[in-house]
Amino acid sequence: MGNTQLTTKPLAGKVALVTGASRGIGRAIAQRLSEQGAAVVVNYAQNAEKAEALAADLVARGGQAMAIRADMGDLAEISKLFEQVVAHFGRLDILINNAGVLVDGPFEELDAAAYARSFDVNVRGVLFASQEAVRRFGPEGGRIVNLSSVLGNRPAPGSAVYAATKAAVNSLTQSLAAELGARHITVNAVAPGLTDTDMGAATAPAIHQYVIANTALGRLGRPEDIAEVVAFLVSDAGRWITGQPLYADGGLR
Repeated sequence: MGNTQLTTKPLAGKVALVTGASRGIGRAIAQRLSEQGAAVVVNYAQNAEKAEALAADLVARGGQAMAIRADMGDLAEISKLFEQVVAHFGRLDILINNAGVLVDGPFEELDAAAYARSFDVNVRGVLFASQEAVRRFGPEGGRIVNLSSVLGNRPAPGSAVYAATKAAVNSLTQSLAAELGARHITVNAVAPGLTDTDMGAATAPAIHQYVIANTALGRLGRPEDIAEVVAFLVSDAGRWITGQPLYADGGLR
């Protein structure tokens, strides 16, 4: 036999919704799932231009994609988002709860509005988006992946609210996995370390240096590193993994 190019797309026929996908890790996940054959819904809250450009690029590369605006801190908008996904693609198989809000700074300077916004998006949004997804998964089940953080297990100074939201995401992941397993639905979390994104760039340079110095692989994470882990979990290769927070942090000590 001559050389054979592998053209298998393991997610062909699947529909994936990626929240907060206009940039950073969400964007990389949307790109990777599209490369794997999934039809991808690019959710965004504010950056319509980047989201529409990403969806157009995925289509130009031979995929199926569309951008839909919804604030994941607003329950009415979450419900409408899922209605639009199924109205357009006819099904839903994969939910990536990536949208998140970062609130950091000294504990004594925190205010109630920032606290409420963080939990509305990072925790309540994850919970009720998962509920909407489960209602629409078919009898064959589905996959949910929640984006957590190493801070959910190892909080750092100045991260009180953000770390607490990610600890809650880890707990939700385990609870939902236990409850939904009988319906062939896996629920996992991916917990990155500091990653080279717009959100990561807002972190002080001294923290970057500290993280790199204490990471076995000697660099910050890249969005593509996280996207590969997510793609594995939603593929058939990840079928026997559920209820797990996977730490994708390059060996952060």
